[in-house]
Amino acid sequence: MTRRLAQVAQKVGVSEATVSRVLNDRPGVSRTTRESVLTALDVLGYERPTQLRGERARLVGLVLPELQNPIFPAFAEVIGGSLAQQGLTPVLCTQTKGGVSEADYVELLLQQQVSGVVFAGGLFAQADEPHDHYRRLADRRIPVVLINASIEGLDFPCVSCDDAVAIEQAWRHLESLGHQRIGLVLGPSDHAPSRRKLAAARAVAGALPAEHVERSLFSLEGGQAAASRLLERGVTGIVCASDPLALGAVRAARRRGLVVPADVSVVGFDDSAFMNCTEPPLTTVRQPIEAMGRAAVELLSALIQSGAVPPGELLFEPELVVRGSTAQVRR
Repeated sequence: MTRRLAQVAQKVGVSEATVSRVLNDRPGVSRTTRESVLTALDVLGYERPTQLRGERARLVGLVLPELQNPIFPAFAEVIGGSLAQQGLTPVLCTQTKGGVSEADYVELLLQQQVSGVVFAGGLFAQADEPHDHYRRLADRRIPVVLINASIEGLDFPCVSCDDAVAIEQAWRHLESLGHQRIGLVLGPSDHAPSRRKLAAARAVAGALPAEHVERSLFSLEGGQAAASRLLERGVTGIVCASDPLALGAVRAARRRGLVVPADVSVVGFDDSAFMNCTEPPLTTVRQPIEAMGRAAVELLSALIQSGAVPPGELLFEPELVVRGSTAQVRR
């Protein structure tokens, strides 16, 4: 007990006597200090006293589908920093192949009595995947904010980049360069952002041949395979649903002896880290990660404090960043 008091007191920056008053649920401690002590207990892995277990920790789960795509560490950095400013401690939950599932992470977060959860990508974006663990969070009234997709039937607030505007920017850019045979590389057919991108492409293109649309897992290898099929059909421009997919498309062009952008132009999506350092530097549509991450935390904080936020999805405007992977079509 003495060792625990000392560790918690050191982490919070208060006296051991103050920690003892909190653990024994005695008066004379401010709410902020009390919450800081309880959060320190959770972070250090100590069990709360029985009389305090009904209170939620100042912990917030941040669930990501992976870390290989640079966009997700970027979201984690922004969201983690914003949570800290709100006095909340992020708990990073990252899925790995064959590792802990998203549903398992939700169960662990519930056991830790988290104050809320932010999902930045994940199974919620795919309509055909199981969503029971999200319903568990709703049933327990845990505040949840989703990034870039919503869940049908659940009223979790959502912060999204406007997929329709993103596709229109990329498509109009390629058309301005003279490209008429434009292909599209998207995620799985049940992936909500990919569905929105496809609908937008059909709207802006007028007539989009089915053979100009390919689907893939969100990986460089998947993008390479999908782009190879499009190149076989004679497309001169390719719009991709992520930067790793776009880098795969660049590789596919090179494997066929084509030069980017002289023979084929490629546009990505996200503007994740180091896309200006690729060869050629990648033209891409930038997600406003800073603004989206901060908005997600503001929504979550409002849910934690008041239990309600205005309904609807917050849509953020993307920005086309023109670099070296796009050029005039070769006549």
